[in-house]
Amino acid sequence: MGVTAVLMLPLLLLGISGLLFIYQKVSRLWSKSVVQNKVVVITDAISGLGKECARVFHTGGARLVLCGKNWERLQSLYDALISVADPSKQTFTPKLVLLDLSDISCVQDVAKEVLDCYGCVDILINNASVKVKGPAHKISLELDKKIMDANYFGPIILTKALLPNMISRRTGQIVLVNNIQGKLGIPFRTAYAASKHAALGFFDCLRAEVEEYDVVVSTVSPTFIRSYHVDPGQGNWEASIWKFFFRKLTYGAHPVDVAEEVMRTVRRKKQEVFLANPIPKAAVYIRTLFPELFFAVVAYGVKEKLSVPEEG
Repeated sequence: MGVTAVLMLPLLLLGISGLLFIYQKVSRLWSKSVVQNKVVVITDAISGLGKECARVFHTGGARLVLCGKNWERLQSLYDALISVADPSKQTFTPKLVLLDLSDISCVQDVAKEVLDCYGCVDILINNASVKVKGPAHKISLELDKKIMDANYFGPIILTKALLPNMISRRTGQIVLVNNIQGKLGIPFRTAYAASKHAALGFFDCLRAEVEEYDVVVSTVSPTFIRSYHVDPGQGNWEASIWKFFFRKLTYGAHPVDVAEEVMRTVRRKKQEVFLANPIPKAAVYIRTLFPELFFAVVAYGVKEKLSVPEEG
Protein backbone atom coordinates (compact mmCIF):
# COMPACT_ATOMS: atom_id res chain seq x y z
CA MET A 1 0.00 0.00 0.00
CA GLY A 2 2.84 2.37 0.93
CA VAL A 3 4.70 1.70 -2.31
CA THR A 4 1.54 2.29 -4.35
CA ALA A 5 0.97 5.62 -2.60
CA VAL A 6 4.55 6.71 -3.31
CA LEU A 7 4.14 5.82 -7.00
CA MET A 8 0.79 7.58 -7.24
CA LEU A 9 2.03 10.86 -5.73
CA PRO A 10 4.10 11.97 -8.77
CA LEU A 11 1.19 11.11 -11.08
CA LEU A 12 -1.18 13.11 -8.89
CA LEU A 13 1.14 16.13 -8.91
CA LEU A 14 1.55 15.82 -12.67
CA GLY A 15 -2.21 15.69 -13.14
CA ILE A 16 -2.77 18.78 -10.96
CA SER A 17 -0.04 20.66 -12.86
CA GLY A 18 -1.67 19.72 -16.16
CA LEU A 19 -5.06 20.92 -15.00
CA LEU A 20 -3.60 24.23 -13.81
CA PHE A 21 -1.82 24.68 -17.14
CA ILE A 22 -5.03 24.01 -19.08
CA TYR A 23 -6.96 26.38 -16.81
CA GLN A 24 -4.44 29.19 -17.40
CA LYS A 25 -4.55 28.68 -21.17
CA VAL A 26 -8.36 28.64 -21.26
CA SER A 27 -8.48 31.67 -18.96
CA ARG A 28 -6.18 33.67 -21.25
CA LEU A 29 -8.14 32.69 -24.36
CA TRP A 30 -11.37 33.66 -22.61
CA SER A 31 -9.88 37.00 -21.57
CA LYS A 32 -8.88 37.75 -25.13
CA SER A 33 -12.30 36.85 -26.52
CA VAL A 34 -13.90 39.28 -24.06
CA VAL A 35 -12.07 42.29 -25.57
CA GLN A 36 -12.24 41.21 -29.22
CA ASN A 37 -13.50 44.16 -31.34
CA LYS A 38 -13.98 46.28 -28.20
CA VAL A 39 -12.92 49.93 -28.24
CA VAL A 40 -10.41 50.28 -25.38
CA VAL A 41 -8.97 53.64 -24.32
CA ILE A 42 -5.72 53.51 -22.31
CA THR A 43 -4.36 56.72 -20.77
CA ASP A 44 -0.61 57.17 -20.27
CA ALA A 45 -0.03 54.28 -22.63
CA ILE A 46 3.68 55.14 -22.83
CA SER A 47 4.29 54.27 -19.16
CA GLY A 48 5.52 50.81 -18.17
CA LEU A 49 2.03 49.64 -17.22
CA GLY A 50 0.45 51.42 -20.17
CA LYS A 51 2.70 49.57 -22.61
CA GLU A 52 1.89 46.20 -21.02
CA CYS A 53 -1.85 46.93 -21.06
CA ALA A 54 -1.54 47.92 -24.71
CA ARG A 55 0.25 44.64 -25.47
CA VAL A 56 -2.31 42.49 -23.64
CA PHE A 57 -5.38 44.17 -25.12
CA HIS A 58 -3.90 44.44 -28.62
CA THR A 59 -3.15 40.72 -28.59
CA GLY A 60 -6.74 40.16 -27.50
CA GLY A 61 -8.06 41.91 -30.61
CA ALA A 62 -9.18 45.19 -29.08
CA ARG A 63 -9.51 48.42 -31.03
CA LEU A 64 -7.00 50.43 -29.03
CA VAL A 65 -6.90 54.15 -28.42
CA LEU A 66 -3.47 54.86 -26.94
CA CYS A 67 -3.15 58.19 -25.13
CA GLY A 68 0.11 59.81 -24.06
CA LYS A 69 1.83 63.17 -23.87
CA ASN A 70 4.84 62.31 -26.04
CA TRP A 71 4.22 61.60 -29.72
CA GLU A 72 7.59 59.95 -30.40
CA ARG A 73 7.08 57.44 -27.58
CA LEU A 74 3.52 56.77 -28.74
CA GLN A 75 4.84 56.09 -32.24
CA SER A 76 7.48 53.74 -30.83
CA LEU A 77 4.79 51.83 -28.95
CA TYR A 78 2.69 51.69 -32.11
CA ASP A 79 5.61 50.25 -34.10
CA ALA A 80 6.33 47.68 -31.39
CA LEU A 81 2.72 46.47 -31.32
CA ILE A 82 2.53 46.21 -35.10
CA SER A 83 5.85 44.37 -35.35
CA VAL A 84 4.83 41.59 -32.94
CA ALA A 85 1.24 41.20 -34.16
CA ASP A 86 0.35 37.64 -35.16
CA PRO A 87 -0.86 37.74 -38.79
CA SER A 88 -2.94 34.60 -38.20
CA LYS A 89 -5.05 36.44 -35.61
CA GLN A 90 -7.30 39.44 -36.06
CA THR A 91 -5.78 42.61 -34.62
CA PHE A 92 -6.54 46.26 -35.26
CA THR A 93 -4.28 49.23 -35.90
CA PRO A 94 -4.13 51.34 -32.73
CA LYS A 95 -5.20 54.95 -32.79
CA LEU A 96 -2.72 57.38 -31.22
CA VAL A 97 -3.89 60.45 -29.32
CA LEU A 98 -1.82 63.15 -27.67
CA LEU A 99 -3.16 63.66 -24.15
CA ASP A 100 -1.65 65.23 -21.06
CA LEU A 101 -4.19 64.75 -18.26
CA SER A 102 -2.56 67.49 -16.20
CA ASP A 103 -3.75 69.89 -18.93
CA ILE A 104 -7.45 69.46 -18.18
CA SER A 105 -8.52 72.00 -20.82
CA CYS A 106 -7.84 69.51 -23.64
CA VAL A 107 -9.47 66.40 -22.14
CA GLN A 108 -12.97 67.10 -23.49
CA ASP A 109 -11.60 67.52 -27.03
CA VAL A 110 -9.80 64.18 -26.82
CA ALA A 111 -13.00 62.44 -25.70
CA LYS A 112 -14.87 63.98 -28.63
CA GLU A 113 -12.13 62.89 -31.05
CA VAL A 114 -12.37 59.28 -29.84
CA LEU A 115 -16.18 59.19 -30.03
CA ASP A 116 -16.14 60.80 -33.49
CA CYS A 117 -13.70 58.13 -34.67
CA TYR A 118 -15.30 54.98 -33.22
CA GLY A 119 -18.77 56.07 -32.15
CA CYS A 120 -18.37 54.50 -28.72
CA VAL A 121 -15.96 53.43 -26.01
CA ASP A 122 -16.40 49.99 -24.44
CA ILE A 123 -13.57 50.05 -21.90
CA LEU A 124 -11.77 53.04 -20.39
CA ILE A 125 -8.55 52.34 -18.48
CA ASN A 126 -7.58 55.35 -16.38
CA ASN A 127 -3.90 54.65 -15.91
CA ALA A 128 -2.20 58.06 -15.87
CA SER A 129 -0.50 59.11 -12.64
CA VAL A 130 1.98 61.77 -11.50
CA LYS A 131 4.01 61.27 -8.32
CA VAL A 132 5.78 63.69 -6.01
CA LYS A 133 7.68 63.11 -2.78
CA GLY A 134 8.65 65.62 -0.10
CA PRO A 135 7.57 67.32 3.13
CA ALA A 136 4.15 68.95 2.81
CA HIS A 137 5.43 72.43 3.69
CA LYS A 138 8.03 72.27 0.93
CA ILE A 139 5.61 71.26 -1.85
CA SER A 140 4.28 74.33 -3.64
CA LEU A 141 0.55 74.88 -4.10
CA GLU A 142 1.12 74.93 -7.86
CA LEU A 143 2.59 71.42 -7.69
CA ASP A 144 -0.30 70.28 -5.46
CA LYS A 145 -2.73 71.50 -8.12
CA LYS A 146 -0.77 69.79 -10.91
CA ILE A 147 -0.90 66.48 -9.04
CA MET A 148 -4.66 66.84 -8.49
CA ASP A 149 -5.21 67.73 -12.15
CA ALA A 150 -3.28 64.70 -13.42
CA ASN A 151 -4.47 62.13 -10.87
CA TYR A 152 -8.00 63.31 -10.13
CA PHE A 153 -9.53 66.00 -12.31
CA GLY A 154 -8.08 64.67 -15.59
CA PRO A 155 -9.42 61.12 -15.16
CA ILE A 156 -12.85 62.23 -13.95
CA ILE A 157 -13.25 64.76 -16.78
CA LEU A 158 -12.43 62.04 -19.32
CA THR A 159 -14.75 59.61 -17.54
CA LYS A 160 -17.62 62.12 -17.46
CA ALA A 161 -17.14 62.88 -21.15
CA LEU A 162 -17.33 59.20 -22.17
CA LEU A 163 -19.89 58.04 -19.60
CA PRO A 164 -23.09 59.30 -21.33
CA ASN A 165 -22.24 57.12 -24.34
CA MET A 166 -21.89 54.07 -22.10
CA ILE A 167 -25.13 54.86 -20.27
CA SER A 168 -27.09 55.32 -23.49
CA ARG A 169 -25.78 51.99 -24.82
CA ARG A 170 -26.27 50.35 -21.39
CA THR A 171 -22.83 48.75 -21.53
CA GLY A 172 -19.24 49.61 -20.73
CA GLN A 173 -16.51 49.32 -18.13
CA ILE A 174 -14.33 51.92 -16.46
CA VAL A 175 -11.12 50.76 -14.81
CA LEU A 176 -9.19 53.01 -12.44
CA VAL A 177 -5.60 51.96 -11.83
CA ASN A 178 -5.08 53.53 -8.44
CA ASN A 179 -2.62 52.89 -5.60
CA ILE A 180 -2.49 51.66 -2.02
CA GLN A 181 -2.30 55.34 -1.06
CA GLY A 182 -5.92 55.66 -2.03
CA LYS A 183 -6.56 53.62 1.12
CA LEU A 184 -3.89 54.89 3.50
CA GLY A 185 -1.51 57.81 3.56
CA ILE A 186 2.28 57.49 3.67
CA PRO A 187 4.42 60.38 4.97
CA PHE A 188 6.08 62.76 2.49
CA ARG A 189 3.51 61.95 -0.20
CA THR A 190 0.69 64.25 0.87
CA ALA A 191 -0.37 65.55 -2.55
CA TYR A 192 -0.12 62.13 -4.19
CA ALA A 193 -2.06 60.37 -1.42
CA ALA A 194 -4.72 63.09 -1.44
CA SER A 195 -5.23 62.72 -5.19
CA LYS A 196 -5.48 58.92 -4.90
CA HIS A 197 -7.98 59.14 -2.02
CA ALA A 198 -10.07 61.57 -4.07
CA ALA A 199 -10.02 59.38 -7.18
CA LEU A 200 -10.96 56.24 -5.26
CA GLY A 201 -13.81 58.07 -3.53
CA PHE A 202 -15.17 59.35 -6.83
CA PHE A 203 -15.15 55.98 -8.56
CA ASP A 204 -16.58 54.17 -5.53
CA CYS A 205 -19.54 56.56 -5.62
CA LEU A 206 -19.83 56.30 -9.40
CA ARG A 207 -19.98 52.49 -9.23
CA ALA A 208 -23.30 52.57 -7.39
CA GLU A 209 -24.72 55.32 -9.60
CA VAL A 210 -24.20 53.51 -12.92
CA GLU A 211 -24.91 49.93 -11.89
CA GLU A 212 -28.51 50.17 -13.11
CA TYR A 213 -27.19 51.00 -16.59
CA ASP A 214 -24.99 47.86 -16.66
CA VAL A 215 -21.84 49.98 -16.62
CA VAL A 216 -19.11 48.39 -14.50
CA VAL A 217 -16.66 50.46 -12.46
CA SER A 218 -13.49 48.67 -11.33
CA THR A 219 -10.53 49.81 -9.26
CA VAL A 220 -7.15 48.08 -9.31
CA SER A 221 -4.84 49.19 -6.48
CA PRO A 222 -1.29 47.85 -6.42
CA THR A 223 1.26 49.04 -3.88
CA PHE A 224 3.60 50.63 -6.38
CA ILE A 225 4.30 49.75 -10.00
CA ARG A 226 8.04 49.30 -10.29
CA SER A 227 10.14 49.66 -13.40
CA TYR A 228 10.94 46.66 -15.58
CA HIS A 229 14.50 45.98 -14.43
CA VAL A 230 14.69 47.53 -10.97
CA ASP A 231 14.30 45.31 -7.91
CA PRO A 232 14.25 46.65 -4.36
CA GLY A 233 17.72 46.92 -2.91
CA GLN A 234 18.61 44.81 0.08
CA GLY A 235 20.20 47.38 2.41
CA ASN A 236 20.23 47.10 6.19
CA TRP A 237 16.47 46.79 6.60
CA GLU A 238 16.65 44.43 9.56
CA ALA A 239 17.84 47.26 11.82
CA SER A 240 14.38 48.77 12.08
CA ILE A 241 10.80 47.50 12.14
CA TRP A 242 9.74 50.68 10.39
CA LYS A 243 12.25 50.16 7.58
CA PHE A 244 11.13 46.56 7.16
CA PHE A 245 7.49 47.69 7.05
CA PHE A 246 8.20 50.53 4.63
CA ARG A 247 10.27 48.34 2.31
CA LYS A 248 7.43 45.84 2.11
CA LEU A 249 4.99 48.67 1.50
CA THR A 250 7.03 50.02 -1.40
CA TYR A 251 8.06 46.66 -2.85
CA GLY A 252 5.95 47.25 -5.91
CA ALA A 253 4.31 45.08 -8.54
CA HIS A 254 5.75 44.39 -11.97
CA PRO A 255 3.93 46.10 -14.89
CA VAL A 256 3.35 42.73 -16.57
CA ASP A 257 1.59 41.37 -13.49
CA VAL A 258 -0.59 44.46 -13.11
CA ALA A 259 -1.55 44.43 -16.80
CA GLU A 260 -2.59 40.78 -16.56
CA GLU A 261 -4.66 41.66 -13.49
CA VAL A 262 -6.33 44.52 -15.37
CA MET A 263 -7.30 42.05 -18.10
CA ARG A 264 -8.70 39.61 -15.51
CA THR A 265 -10.60 42.47 -13.89
CA VAL A 266 -12.20 43.32 -17.24
CA ARG A 267 -13.04 39.70 -17.98
CA ARG A 268 -14.54 38.96 -14.58
CA LYS A 269 -16.01 42.46 -14.14
CA LYS A 270 -14.45 42.72 -10.70
CA GLN A 271 -15.35 45.80 -8.71
CA GLU A 272 -12.20 46.11 -6.63
CA VAL A 273 -8.78 44.49 -6.70
CA PHE A 274 -6.02 45.09 -4.15
CA LEU A 275 -2.71 43.91 -5.62
CA ALA A 276 -0.24 43.64 -2.77
CA ASN A 277 1.75 41.24 -0.63
CA PRO A 278 0.57 40.45 2.93
CA ILE A 279 2.40 43.33 4.68
CA PRO A 280 0.60 46.19 2.85
CA LYS A 281 -2.71 44.33 3.12
CA ALA A 282 -2.19 44.02 6.85
CA ALA A 283 -1.37 47.73 7.02
CA VAL A 284 -4.72 48.61 5.45
CA TYR A 285 -6.59 46.46 7.98
CA ILE A 286 -4.55 47.86 10.88
CA ARG A 287 -5.31 51.40 9.68
CA THR A 288 -9.03 50.55 9.75
CA LEU A 289 -9.24 48.49 12.94
CA PHE A 290 -6.41 49.94 15.04
CA PRO A 291 -5.81 53.48 13.76
CA GLU A 292 -3.87 54.66 16.82
CA LEU A 293 -1.38 51.81 16.43
CA PHE A 294 -0.97 52.56 12.73
CA PHE A 295 -0.43 56.30 13.36
CA ALA A 296 2.12 55.53 16.09
CA VAL A 297 4.15 53.26 13.79
CA VAL A 298 4.08 55.82 10.98
CA ALA A 299 5.00 58.70 13.30
CA TYR A 300 7.89 56.68 14.71
CA GLY A 301 9.11 56.07 11.18
CA VAL A 302 9.03 59.79 10.38
CA LYS A 303 11.03 60.65 13.52
CA GLU A 304 13.59 58.00 12.64
CA LYS A 305 13.82 59.21 9.05
CA LEU A 306 14.45 62.79 10.19
CA SER A 307 17.10 61.79 12.74
CA VAL A 308 19.10 59.33 10.59
CA PRO A 309 20.66 60.13 7.18
CA GLU A 310 18.67 58.46 4.41
CA GLU A 311 20.24 55.33 2.94
CA GLY A 312 21.33 55.44 -0.67
